[in-house]
Amino acid sequence: MSERTEPVRTVLLRRGEVHSPADPFATAMVVERGQVAWVGSEGAADAFVDGVDEVVDLDGALVTPAFTDAHVHTTATGLALTGLDLSGAPSLEDALGLVREFAAARPRDRVLLGHGWDAARWPGGRPPTRAELDAATGGRPLYLSRIDVHSAVVTTALLDLVPGRVTREDRPLTADDHHTVRAAALAAVTPLQRADAQRAALAHAASLGIGTVHECAGPEISGEDDFTGLLRLAAEEDGPRVVGYWADRDIDRARQLGAVGAAGDLFVDGALGSHTACLHQHYADADHTGIAYLDVDAVAGHVADCTEAGLQAGFHAIGDAAVTTVVEGVRAAAEKLGLARIRAARHRVEHAEMLTPDTVAAFAELGLTASVQPAFDALWGGEDGMYAQRLGAERARTLNPFAALLRAGVPLTFGSDSPVTPLDPWGTVRAAAFHRTPEHRVSVRAAFTAHTRGGWRAVGRDDAGVLVPGAPADYAVWRTGDLVVQAPDDRVARWSTDPRSGTPGLPDLGPGSELPVCLRTVVGGRTVFVRPGE
Repeated sequence: MSERTEPVRTVLLRRGEVHSPADPFATAMVVERGQVAWVGSEGAADAFVDGVDEVVDLDGALVTPAFTDAHVHTTATGLALTGLDLSGAPSLEDALGLVREFAAARPRDRVLLGHGWDAARWPGGRPPTRAELDAATGGRPLYLSRIDVHSAVVTTALLDLVPGRVTREDRPLTADDHHTVRAAALAAVTPLQRADAQRAALAHAASLGIGTVHECAGPEISGEDDFTGLLRLAAEEDGPRVVGYWADRDIDRARQLGAVGAAGDLFVDGALGSHTACLHQHYADADHTGIAYLDVDAVAGHVADCTEAGLQAGFHAIGDAAVTTVVEGVRAAAEKLGLARIRAARHRVEHAEMLTPDTVAAFAELGLTASVQPAFDALWGGEDGMYAQRLGAERARTLNPFAALLRAGVPLTFGSDSPVTPLDPWGTVRAAAFHRTPEHRVSVRAAFTAHTRGGWRAVGRDDAGVLVPGAPADYAVWRTGDLVVQAPDDRVARWSTDPRSGTPGLPDLGPGSELPVCLRTVVGGRTVFVRPGE
């Protein structure tokens, strides 16, 4: 790893469009000592030319704050980028064919790793059997996580690495069985492979205009060496910032590892696709209500301990019963420590897909940040999607109520949960603005804010994620079409290009429109990505 040695340069960007509330018509910006120093008009930019190290001619490009992806599994993302990705497999037969090809191409790998299968989208709707996977790999150890990463299918050879600790039933593994085989599979990844995967993931994030990722790690997800190695790599090499969360009830250990919170994927339940999200009522396609990993007392104790230690607490909660458990636990902690202290700590809830009006109101009351993934709705929503299969159409229509959260004043931050869904910030903004359930849609401006400034606020920073003097110089430069402003009244027009609005414009993200292309990403004044040929 190379230490950072080059000084941060003073730069003037001009002849573009700068998305800034400081000046809705700004075309230029000065960056100095890693911060935004000035934002303004083209005419005023002339005064800065002689005092900067570099002048960047934007040639009409758009400059925005860099995105924050508030929920990422960095190593798993890198392994998916460089390994076996089954997310595009249209059928079981195609998936098995990809496994065969991958195994043949990796004769030296101790364990074969893959991700992204989704039997709910395949004809017949069934996952591969162990015998099929054994045949496809020639009897080698294989771990294939489902798209939601809450279950996996494996080969007999991988089970043999954990003898007697995992069921031998021929079905996708969930809960403790899944955690055991995942640990065995990841233990086979060498430190060099891990670092290469982390670099690949961070480089890919930078190429998409992402300046910060929130790493959601934990003892049941990755491992301490993985977590500390990622934080060290991010500190020593230019790239996106990494904010680390360690999902452990041992808050002293979380602090020792360098985490900002004992939070992230501290599981209260599992996921809907794997039938492990915890529900108040039975699944529509299974005779049970999922799995509960933590109860109200455990949540309350963890929140109280984190609050007193000055750390963020946070939980993975998807099903309505799991969300209720979190709310009741946080409320119990507030009764012990006082509501003001709980609110000031900005505790988080990851995913929070199945909300009711009561739990939305409780999030607002308790100051909980909703860390959500709009791409989940794009992928699994709709009348015929996975949500409807698992819950029935009526319950499915209530999921991911982003508009209700914003109306209630709940702090909102967006992420991908990559590799569950890909790193794709503009696609995420579009998914929120064009939610499959119209009543849950939010404006493009609100969605963009949740994916930029919202990510900083989620870690306690209110002075960042926006291009104003004094803010960190984390920004991205984009090639895009005309900029538009969403009209406040949909009866008039969904989009308005009227410059008299005084609101900085954003790209038109309507369905079918081309998404902006990232030309450059800058973090703390340092360029971490330049598109080849630019």
